[in-house]
Amino acid sequence: MSTVERLDELIGRLERAAEQLRSGELSTDAAAGLVEDCAALATQAAAELEELTRAGETAPAPGQEPLL
Repeated sequence: MSTVERLDELIGRLERAAEQLRSGELSTDAAAGLVEDCAALATQAAAELEELTRAGETAPAPGQEPLL
């Protein structure tokens, strides 16, 4: 699975969690656990974004030459 695919999966999981939290149907304990899960997912998403950014730094965009 590519970095972009992993990032898309994490975003989907965060969006589903947000929907559950907004529904108001979760108990306080369940909501607290889901918030903790969201924090972990956000950490993973940040790592994926950093990896994607670093990969882009090494390969210039087509037609772009490095400055001397």
